Amino acid sequence: MALAVPGSAALSSAARAADADAAVNGGFESGLSPWTCTAGTTVTSPVHGGASALRATPEGSDNAQCAQTVNVRPNSQYTLAGYVRGSYVYLGASGTGTTDVSAWTQSAPDWQKLATTFTTGANTTKVTIYTHGWYGTGAYYADDISLTGPGGTTTQPPTVPTGLRTGTVTATSVALSWTPVSGATGYAVYRDGVKVQSLSGTSATVSGLSPSTAYAFQVTASNDAGESARSATVTATTPARSDDGGSTELPAHALVGYLHASFANGSGYTRMADVPDSWDVIDLAFGEPTSVTSGDIRFNRCPASECPGVESDADFKAAIKAKQAAGKKVLISIGGQNGQVQLTTTAARDAFVSSVSKIIDQYGLDGLDIDFEGHSLSLNTGDTDFRNPTTPVIVNLISALKTLKAKYGTKFVLTMAPETFFVQNGYQFYGSGKWGGQDPRCGAYLPVIHALRDDLTLLHVQDYNSGPIMGLDNQYHSMGGADFHIAMTDMLLTGFPVAGDANNVFPPLRPDQVAIGMPASVNAGNGYVAPAEVTKTLDCLTKKTNCGSYPTHGTWPALRGLMTWSVNWDRFAGWEFQRTFDSYFG
Repeated sequence: MALAVPGSAALSSAARAADADAAVNGGFESGLSPWTCTAGTTVTSPVHGGASALRATPEGSDNAQCAQTVNVRPNSQYTLAGYVRGSYVYLGASGTGTTDVSAWTQSAPDWQKLATTFTTGANTTKVTIYTHGWYGTGAYYADDISLTGPGGTTTQPPTVPTGLRTGTVTATSVALSWTPVSGATGYAVYRDGVKVQSLSGTSATVSGLSPSTAYAFQVTASNDAGESARSATVTATTPARSDDGGSTELPAHALVGYLHASFANGSGYTRMADVPDSWDVIDLAFGEPTSVTSGDIRFNRCPASECPGVESDADFKAAIKAKQAAGKKVLISIGGQNGQVQLTTTAARDAFVSSVSKIIDQYGLDGLDIDFEGHSLSLNTGDTDFRNPTTPVIVNLISALKTLKAKYGTKFVLTMAPETFFVQNGYQFYGSGKWGGQDPRCGAYLPVIHALRDDLTLLHVQDYNSGPIMGLDNQYHSMGGADFHIAMTDMLLTGFPVAGDANNVFPPLRPDQVAIGMPASVNAGNGYVAPAEVTKTLDCLTKKTNCGSYPTHGTWPALRGLMTWSVNWDRFAGWEFQRTFDSYFG
């Protein structure tokens, strides 16, 4: 056989001679470092080789993933292999720049080898390799994981970026884009000679600018060997501020809260007139559908039998008008934990527009908050491009919201309150994935946010009731401290490659479009943080001081503010959240 294919054998040997194992501590002999694991530990039995192996246990919404990011070479083939045992064990690679891959086994009562291959993209120098189990299927084990292929050593910085150009220019922001640079792992944006953003994609929006002002921009490319020289300069002049693009007369820093208007719980009922003046946006919770797929939304105020002290409709409407006269915005929030909304048909879309308009008109409201949770939004198999969605529930929602915005004009306030699973989790996973098997709800809010970014007043992601989420540092972050809020907000303001694809980047939002969602008290939801942690979060994001371990990619003094669940729970806790906001922003 060797004589039959001598050329092939010689080529294979030469290729293998240049190959190396890019995985570090694939046998878990040195603990978990540099792996990042949500629920893993090392054990001495059972092991496949050496003295240690990984044991990880999925629980709840956590699939117990362990991952590490390794250096690779562009346009190169790699083989990922490892030994696993347990039920439903996966081994895969993401961020390959081509097709992300995975191998899995449904059941491995003894050690079983998993292996898969991939070829890196033209600009790929880092890949994330991972192993994980499946939700609620018990512990799994992994050992002797390797990534064999050309070593990823970088010897020189990348070339200077070209093709820098401006996109949309508003009174306070300039959109930029440029041509990808081979071998670059990151880019930096300079405004008037000062670095203002670091990011991984090839587009950015520089915000916090002054109206009627000229600015000069350059970009650089970087990798492990250093930073390139700066690109050619492009200039842009911001126009004078005008009443378009979603101008809604919000204060520079706003406090947003949900008011329990349709139900009762342990926090007690709060009358609209009793909401303190500190609250700039009041979301009426909730409008809910007559059925999951009807699109017919109804808002039924809490009856006196459930909410003692509830005001009459006339007093409720008068209090709304008084809030509006004081410059406050009052919105109807649709959905919530129990209000599943799926606009599966155009008939449901049209019913949604009609019924929501009726509520807005009946109570004289300023706009709409979308708080779709649970199974309201998911992506059909094969719907992999957030910029061009095809799933009916996504397409119909986008159409409905655009219709409402057009009907009520530029003063219409449009906000969204998705959970982290539907937004930031899209950095790792999007829908069911190119090969299926993922939760189709992963990142499902991204196409809605992107399609409406020019109409969106505020995005306040719920940084609570969340599992661990990977940040742009490729580390998992968990609730309970400032770092989680900093990492999640940095992702919105920096932008991120969706499902690790550097050619499919979700662009950053303007800081004036972003508020941070937090629970008002320990009773309000999982993920409560004390006032000191709220202050640390704001210091880091708006001043780049008092930061923790997460490395932010900019400074955003124009960050709009804070959102909380809820006004009622904050009142129950002695208005602690409100007082924290007031003491920080004045």
